[in-house]
Amino acid sequence: MKFKTSFVLAAALAAALPAVSTAATAPEPAATISVKLADTRAALRDLWIGHVFWVRNVVEARFDNNDAAAAAAERQVVANAHAIAGAIEPFYGKAASDKLFTLLAGHWGAVKGYLEAAQAGNKAGEDTALKALLANANEIAEFLGGANPNLPVDVLKSLLTAHGSHHVQQIHEIQAKQFDAEAKTWAAMSHHMYMIADALADGIAKQFPDKFR
Repeated sequence: MKFKTSFVLAAALAAALPAVSTAATAPEPAATISVKLADTRAALRDLWIGHVFWVRNVVEARFDNNDAAAAAAERQVVANAHAIAGAIEPFYGKAASDKLFTLLAGHWGAVKGYLEAAQAGNKAGEDTALKALLANANEIAEFLGGANPNLPVDVLKSLLTAHGSHHVQQIHEIQAKQFDAEAKTWAAMSHHMYMIADALADGIAKQFPDKFR
């Protein structure tokens, strides 16, 4: 298959995830957390699920050659990125929120670049976009980890790299009309979004305990 190298590379880079997911990112038992933390987890889960939902809509619309639907979904991807970035503003300020939005825009730009290269059958373009996607994952991890000592950079890099590999896998499965396989990828991707959201919420709660009592 034409996407084998890029897909295998992304999957290999995501392989570190199981080693960190159970210990470093596992949320506290539900019975021990405050109502405010539970609400924050739920809000962040909704935002991160929104990200993959709208990106998936873009991918489907592009392969269906539905430009209007794709454009509408892309606007929602951007709006969702603004919302995710805005969620950290009460804790870190507007400058940090703006920086996160810029990084999330870079994430979307890399995913979109990969999608466009896959549509065109441009292997070199896929590889370039994948490198940008992985570099951006490291940037986001370093930014968030630098702002919060409770968010280990290496853990975030593994989580975000795995997230990028899900996008790559999903793009090719939709392109190949492998709908059963894509359904499994969607389930894994959705669960992974909960892991990222919970890790962020728990890290923020540890850094700002007075706001979560």
